[in-house]
Amino acid sequence: MRLIDRPEESLFPLIFDSMHELHAVRSILAKALLKAGESKKRIKSLQLVMGEISELDRHSIQRHWDEISQGTDAERAQLHFRFIKAEVQCMACFMKYQPMNGKIHCPYCGSYGAKVLSGEEFYLESVELVDE
Repeated sequence: MRLIDRPEESLFPLIFDSMHELHAVRSILAKALLKAGESKKRIKSLQLVMGEISELDRHSIQRHWDEISQGTDAERAQLHFRFIKAEVQCMACFMKYQPMNGKIHCPYCGSYGAKVLSGEEFYLESVELVDE
């Protein structure tokens, strides 16, 4: 979930988000297959890191993974997620804090403007391989 409100009823954001997730999953698959190809092994599982305020949806990532990994050395590989807590820095008082309920609202000064320091990440942390 993003820290900003967005219209959930609109079809366009859902299509855009799904395309964004598909691109991210394709990138992860390409990296994992490259690693598997170097050692000539199949992929057993992947460890993915995802920030709690990432624009990506875990369930959509899994669905895309199941679809695009078919017929590859990553077919049936399990995805494991490690979540990173969000941290932001208030742009008014410069104090760091963790957003509550996905909303940026400084608990120190009440300001709504903040810089995101962590929590938007999404990347492949590790790949577990197995002999064929």
